[in-house]
Amino acid sequence: MSYIKSIKERDPAARHWLQIILLYPGVRAVFWYRIAHFFWKIHFKFLAESIMFLVRRRYSIDIHPGAQIGKRLFIDHGVGVVIGETSIIGDDVTIYHGVTLGGRGTAHGKRHPTVGNNVMIGAGAQLLGNITIGDDVRIGSNSTVLEDISNGQVVIGYKGKLKQSLPEYVI
Repeated sequence: MSYIKSIKERDPAARHWLQIILLYPGVRAVFWYRIAHFFWKIHFKFLAESIMFLVRRRYSIDIHPGAQIGKRLFIDHGVGVVIGETSIIGDDVTIYHGVTLGGRGTAHGKRHPTVGNNVMIGAGAQLLGNITIGDDVRIGSNSTVLEDISNGQVVIGYKGKLKQSLPEYVI
């Protein structure tokens, strides 16, 4: 129930727990991810990938079953979200539509972003490569982030220019 409560706190359009459970594609995708991730961890990888394939077809949200996702991830709207295999996402993260947590190139090993706790990633943002995003970071819509971001920062724009202070309404 803390998951549903956290969504109601972050989404002013959320009216009722039943609405959130039945009608929010991000909630449904995360639910199925949790099942697929379990199968991934016990080496039933084909089954895990099959579950997430069906999720991708149904909700247009692509979460690799090998990704590590913390508590209360909220994918708002959801369409076009991609979360790569070696991504690590902390607790209480909000991701809007069109976000990619992707790799760069064909390197093996850890190749996707690590996202801290209480991070907000705006619509269309691209976080690429083995980078670390600190806690309490806000990433503006359509930003491209290719470098580590320390705790409490706000990032906006192409190539993720760091801005020290920014009014909340811009994101």
